Amino acid sequence: MQAALVLVSCFTDIETGPGAVVSTQPNGDRFKIEGRAIVPGVKTQDWVSTARVLVEGEEYVGFLRTDGSFAVNDIPSGSYVVEVVTPTYRFEPVRVDITSKGKMRARLVNYIKTSEVIRQPYPLQIRASGPHSYFMKRETWGWTDFLMNPMVMMMVLPLLIIVLLPKVVNTNDPEMRKLLTLRNVEADVINTGKKGEKRL
Repeated sequence: MQAALVLVSCFTDIETGPGAVVSTQPNGDRFKIEGRAIVPGVKTQDWVSTARVLVEGEEYVGFLRTDGSFAVNDIPSGSYVVEVVTPTYRFEPVRVDITSKGKMRARLVNYIKTSEVIRQPYPLQIRASGPHSYFMKRETWGWTDFLMNPMVMMMVLPLLIIVLLPKVVNTNDPEMRKLLTLRNVEADVINTGKKGEKRL
């Protein structure tokens, strides 16, 4: 019942003057939050029909007029997060503090640095930060993906070692030649010994 009254009051209220910083309701302790939602470079009629104004989640709900302005009525004093929700564009939330005397103070919502206060004008001027992105961009194939493949690296690295090792090691050095000759002789002796054992 209360939600229905809030919706009816949102549609029936048409006072949106920029000088009206606060407007009290007939019962004396209820107020309304006013403002305007703006999407730069886009006609308001193209997106306003699907937009809603949420105050403190869905505790209070309002709708936008054809010019992008809104007024959410019957709100008691307190601190509220005001969001403009639309499936097409993304809006940054704003926190509105209402005193018991009806004074309004607006500031940006910062969930990371909660102590940081960035004041906003009132009535609210909420601008879209950009369109929603529902899909991730498909990754494209590149040569780096092929080269960084583990199987390719396992094949390429041994080939590089085989090709580059002779260039790194100086085989013309007499000491290196002696060392290689000794290793070859030792390998031949070991192989000959193994063949003799097999014959026996």
